[in-house]
Amino acid sequence: MPAFVWMILLPLAASPLIYLSGHLGKRRRARSVAAIVALIALLAAWVPFVLAARTLHITGPVSFEIGAVSLSLDGIGLLLAAVALSLGTLVVIFSGPYLSAEMGQEKFYAMLAVMVGAIIGLGCAADLFNLWVWFETMAISSYMLVAFYHEHPPSLEAGIKYLVQSAVGSVLVLLGIGLVFSQTGSLDLTEIQASTLPQSVVLAAGALFAVGFGVKAALVPLHTWLPDAHSQAPSGISAMLSGVVIEAGLIALLRSLSVLSPTTSRWGAVLLGFGALNMLVGNLMALRQTQVKRLLAYSSISQVGYILVGIGIALYADKVNGAQGGFFHLFNHGMMKGMAFLAAGALLYTLHIAAGEHKPLSVNDLSGAAHRYPLAAFALGVAVLGLGGIPPLSGFMSKWQILVAGLETRSPWVDTAVVFAALNSVLSLAYYVPLVNTLYRKEQSEAVKSGRPFPLLMAIPLLLLIAAIVIVGVWPSLMNWLTEPAGASLLSAFGL
Repeated sequence: MPAFVWMILLPLAASPLIYLSGHLGKRRRARSVAAIVALIALLAAWVPFVLAARTLHITGPVSFEIGAVSLSLDGIGLLLAAVALSLGTLVVIFSGPYLSAEMGQEKFYAMLAVMVGAIIGLGCAADLFNLWVWFETMAISSYMLVAFYHEHPPSLEAGIKYLVQSAVGSVLVLLGIGLVFSQTGSLDLTEIQASTLPQSVVLAAGALFAVGFGVKAALVPLHTWLPDAHSQAPSGISAMLSGVVIEAGLIALLRSLSVLSPTTSRWGAVLLGFGALNMLVGNLMALRQTQVKRLLAYSSISQVGYILVGIGIALYADKVNGAQGGFFHLFNHGMMKGMAFLAAGALLYTLHIAAGEHKPLSVNDLSGAAHRYPLAAFALGVAVLGLGGIPPLSGFMSKWQILVAGLETRSPWVDTAVVFAALNSVLSLAYYVPLVNTLYRKEQSEAVKSGRPFPLLMAIPLLLLIAAIVIVGVWPSLMNWLTEPAGASLLSAFGL
């Protein structure tokens, strides 16, 4: 078996072991054992990741078939695996103290392992049906994690809303797959791409894929589940949802549209349109938020817009650096938004959860938090300023690469989209900067004054992510080994 298959199998196979380990020994000790087994499983998955990355760069894409399951690792799959494993590992570390008083931790860690394995499998799917199966596996695990606090009505409501909208999207995807299969008699991505489909089938299937996968990718106006799910889920899961799950939905959309590649430039224009809409709606909705996690959730909608613009430029104008910029921002968004939710979660824990209060973290609660919780406040500040495109943080570098790629096309439409993206990046600072200002006020809120001590274990993910965001911002070429193969794989998949 190729090494990349073990990246998928290790988290999935460990899931039942994680669940069972949570029922062994004394209750509190068993909770720690479940977290430790989950951490070992995800750390072990890094070994085949390194081997698979080396093989990919030496020999190119690697394929594997077992029965009806067809898998192939290319640059896009490697990038998605890197984000999923990075965030998944850090979330396990972070969630130890965060969930220390909660019941059902073994379910949490087991489902988190399933989610990571399914996301990696989705990135490696080589046929439409298995792409849908991996997509559904990821979705089912995320439903349970969003509704982890099921005894609280808002959390249960958010989980049901997410379930209903995602289920409708999944049905539409299945209809699109059926339509393509009825015309080609195949589900293999390469074979379908080599077939000649009627224009009406291409447009109908593309619309079904765009709406179905677009729900998970948070394309406006299919985004309405996202603010509730992000705000009600445990903060580690909010980081996963925003940092990698919606990006996995976008990758699934691109994989499915790639088989309809005779209309590549048209799909590029569609993605540019969705990108502009996402940026504007996400920013405008974030401006009015008073809860921190809802603000970050709407920010995710806006950030997806930049990824869409980069990929749209690549498909519309055959510019590989546009795809590289889009995938670079996908990676950066995963790290920056992951850190933003983890930092906000650390503050939520110290100010409310540790005191037994399950209530949202408001922006006003953070007044003066930097004086008592300097690391969490600094991490949140670095994350949101990076998302706003402030140099020399990594978010600026990926946005800059997208803007340069767009201007190089010398297309009036693309230039307009690039200018619009730049203006939206400035607009986003209208809610990021006040948030940072609140953290560093002299006057402390009552919540900060009565807050509990900051758990040291939560500091590890924050320190690692701060270092990653700053180092990649100063030295962006460090990520070329991931973004260049991903960009080349995208254009190859679309026949460009």
